[in-house]
Amino acid sequence: MRALIHPAFGDPAAVLAVEERPLPDPGAGQVRVRTLLSPIHNHDLWTVRGTYGFKPSLPAPAGTEALGVVDALGDGVDTLAIGQRVVTGGTFGVWAEYFVANAAGLIPVPDALPDEAAAQLVSMPFSALSLLHSLDLNEGDWLIQNAANGAVGRMVAQLGAARGINVVGLVRRAAGVDELRAQGIERVIATDGDGWRDELAAITGGAPITVGIDSVGGSSAGDVLSTLAVNGTLVVFGAMASPTLELASGDVIFKQATVKGFWGSVVSKEMAADVRAALFGELIARVSDGTLTLPVAGTFGLDEIGAAVAASDSPGRVGKVLLRP
Repeated sequence: MRALIHPAFGDPAAVLAVEERPLPDPGAGQVRVRTLLSPIHNHDLWTVRGTYGFKPSLPAPAGTEALGVVDALGDGVDTLAIGQRVVTGGTFGVWAEYFVANAAGLIPVPDALPDEAAAQLVSMPFSALSLLHSLDLNEGDWLIQNAANGAVGRMVAQLGAARGINVVGLVRRAAGVDELRAQGIERVIATDGDGWRDELAAITGGAPITVGIDSVGGSSAGDVLSTLAVNGTLVVFGAMASPTLELASGDVIFKQATVKGFWGSVVSKEMAADVRAALFGELIARVSDGTLTLPVAGTFGLDEIGAAVAASDSPGRVGKVLLRP
C-alpha cells in the first residue's frame, strides 16, 4: 500500500513523501480500514515537525483522523462489519491507503452523512463539543473566544448557539468579521481597532463573561482574560501565535481567575462511554440538520502533500484541507 512517511522531523512539505509499505493485518480486537478521506490538522503538522506533545519514532507515518470502509476484521470483532463506513479521530498513521485501528475506537457513521463531513467529524467538532460540555455553562451564559474564524472557533460559535450559550468571537482583522457573518455567526469583533472593548460591552450589555477560550497565546490570551468576570475561567485550547501566555497578574489575582488547559484527545479517552455516545449523537444531528457546517477548502492526493500543506497553512482559509489516497 502507499503511505505518507517522514524519515526526519521538519517542514511537512519537505519531509513527507509517499512510500510503499506492507498491507497491515488486523490483530485481535482490531480492524483494517480502507481510507477514503483524511483531514490535515495543525496537530498533525506539528507532530511531523516534532513540536507536538506526541513525538513518534522515526521513520514515522502521519495523520490521525480519517473516514474509511472496514476492509478486514481481526479475531473477536463482532461489532463492525466488512464494508461498513467508520471514522476515527485518534488512530496514528492514517495518511495511507489502509490503516489498522482498534475496533472499539471506531465510530460508525450514518449513510446520509456526506463523506466530506464525516471525514472531519471527530477531532475538531468533537473537541469543540467536548470543550463546551466540560465548561458546564447554562443557557444564557456568556463565553468569549479568540481565533473565532479558525475551525474550532466556528464550531464553538455554532454549537454554543445551538445550546443557548452566548458566544462572542474575537478576530485579529476586520475581514474576519465579514467571513463569519457570511456563515451566520454574528457576535464577532475585530481587535485591530481601539474600540473593540466598547463594542464588546455593547454586545453583552454588561453581562458577566464567565469563560474565555484562548487558541492563540501571547498577548491575545491576556486580552481574553481581561474581559472575564470575577471567578472567570480562561481555558487554553491552542497556541497558534505563541507558546507563551502573556497574562496580567492583576487580572489573575483580582479576578480570582482560573487558568486551565484542554487537550481533546486526553479528554476523549477519559470520558465515560455513555457521555461520548451522547455527544457524538448530538454532533451527527447538528451536522445533519445544518446547525454545524464543516466546509472543505480543498482535496488533494497523497502525492500532492506539498500543495496540501501549503493550502492548509494559507491565511484566511475557510474549511479543512482533505487528503484522498
